[in-house]
Parts: sequence; C-alpha cells; structure tokens
Amino acid sequence: MKWAALVTWVLTAGGGFVLLTIWLSRGGMRQTGEGGNRIRPPLILSHFLLAAAGLVVWIVYLAADKDALAWIALAMLVVVALLGWTMFAIWLRRRQAGLQTPDTPAEQRFPVPIVALHGVLAVATVLLVLLSAITE
Repeated sequence: MKWAALVTWVLTAGGGFVLLTIWLSRGGMRQTGEGGNRIRPPLILSHFLLAAAGLVVWIVYLAADKDALAWIALAMLVVVALLGWTMFAIWLRRRQAGLQTPDTPAEQRFPVPIVALHGVLAVATVLLVLLSAITE
C-alpha cells in the first residue's frame, strides 16, 4: 500500500505540475494586486512546495522505514489537501459564474480533465498514505 501511495503521489504531482505550468505561463504570478476571486501566488506556491516536501518525506520514509515519517508525511498532506480544496473552491466558483473577460485569471485556463484527475489522484493519495500510516 505504501508503494501504491508513492505512485499516486507522483502521478498527482505530475498533474499539479502541469496545472502550475499553465498558471505560470498565463501570468499567474502577476495576479497579486488584482481584485476579484482568483488564486494568489502564496496559495498556489505553498501548495506546490509543501506537496513536494511531503513527497520527499514519503520517499525517505520508504527508504528508512521509520513510522514517524509516515505520520509527518500524512500531516503535511492534510495541509496540502486543505490548500488544494481552497484553490478548487476558488476555481469552481469562478468557473460556474462563466466570467470570461480579458482579465480572466490564469487558473481559469486549466483543462477540466486535468483538474479532475489531479483531484481524484490527490484523494486516493491521502487515503493510501493514511492507510499505510495506520497499518505500520
């Protein structure tokens, strides 16, 4: 189960990296001072960096087999998930409003299938990491 968690975590990170690349290429870093409902750089960058750090902790856990590392990775993943749900809510609210203007936020260019796959894989990852930590 812990290896399945690694696979889903890496796949989730891949989808997240695609979304981050789209966000950066569409001017996401320049959205800091603009008004409206949009994903701000500190939110998306903290989500990305904490997820990457958690993945490193998980890999170290797999190599060292120290139970405490599994719980640390899980705690990090819970924070990552909360940040992710916050971004998803912002994205979905704006998407449902159907507002496409010249100043449309960068995240509104995210392909829906990638957002959906990223979310499904993220939920699977959290569950697999939780089950792995509990059974150790």
